[in-house]
Amino acid sequence: MSSSCIMSSNESIVFDPSMIQNQPKLPKEFIWAGFDSMQQQENNNDMLNEPLVDLEGFFKGDEEAIKHAAELINKACLTHGFFQVTNHRVDSSLIGAAHDQMDGLFKLPLDKKLRVQRNKGEMWGYSGAHAHRFSKQLPWKETFSFGYNYVDDQGGLMNSYKPIVFDYIKSSLGEDFEYAGIRRWVYQRYCEAMKDLSLVIFELLAISLGIERQYFRKFFEDGTSLFRCNSYPPCNEPSLTFGTGPHCDPTSLTILHQDQVGGLEVFAHNKWQAVRPRQDAFVINIGDTFMAMSNGRYKSCLHRAVVNKKKERKSLVFFVNPKEDKIVRAPQDLIDREEGTKSRKYPDFKWPHLMEFTQFHYRADVTTLQSFFQWLPSSNLP
Repeated sequence: MSSSCIMSSNESIVFDPSMIQNQPKLPKEFIWAGFDSMQQQENNNDMLNEPLVDLEGFFKGDEEAIKHAAELINKACLTHGFFQVTNHRVDSSLIGAAHDQMDGLFKLPLDKKLRVQRNKGEMWGYSGAHAHRFSKQLPWKETFSFGYNYVDDQGGLMNSYKPIVFDYIKSSLGEDFEYAGIRRWVYQRYCEAMKDLSLVIFELLAISLGIERQYFRKFFEDGTSLFRCNSYPPCNEPSLTFGTGPHCDPTSLTILHQDQVGGLEVFAHNKWQAVRPRQDAFVINIGDTFMAMSNGRYKSCLHRAVVNKKKERKSLVFFVNPKEDKIVRAPQDLIDREEGTKSRKYPDFKWPHLMEFTQFHYRADVTTLQSFFQWLPSSNLP
């Protein structure tokens, strides 16, 4: 390759952030041309006025406060599928520790990171610019991803969340992580806190849709999750690329905590609007899978991440999904209350099938779900 921040290795591109600042020109693999280039080049000073949902009343059992929170969520999800939550009872010291640990992760030598590089179709491990999947319009970022799943041990006698985050870090990088100052328990506890928070959000989503309060909590309580650390290095030509291109998450629910650099943008009211970073809040957005579960009432959030010329941006993301064998469909009482035609807008599916589609056959964008349902009948999946 002509640029020293990327190099060929077994016919794939390897993203080397340590070389980025020495590049006078952005490598062509990272240039995003086409439908969104003009909007990306514009100076975006619009800030999204998304709802800020206070969860204190929920934890205190204040029914009026719960009703108000559900109303705010309903309005946001009908419009763009995005809101933030405060008073979430996730310890600020745990959030700070989770951010601090990322320094050790991303500063590991490149050869150490590549030891756990994700292969196509895999969800866990290291990814530099998603080059294991794509060859053009690469995102200007690095990620580390870890699973966090519910397991049924001993024939159903012991149900618990297996410490996959802890075990994966230990078995994959072991002493290299310890030398880098990584404490495995931080991400394990962070995932536990995110899982608890997700169940609160699912309960409020059920209330906001007017269905049985525990419906989504029960559906997702034994589900699968993915925890991801994102690093968006400085970029000399930020107007030509994205940290993450415009897309909707194919997952059910996304819980994100971003640092104070900023860069997250949501498409709302027919324009891109920046999301103001809040140290005391978590960003929540609806994904395609939950949009299907709401029978299309709630919008999967179209969003992107832009990069900064001078500062690195980092974020922590927790993606929530149902258990692999569960059927994704809208609850019947929600269908029965739909005005006009009382019918399901989406066919039944299982989350692993949508995951396979987005990992092997399709690059997630604003039309992922529609494209998935066109592909599904011909996929020969069981």
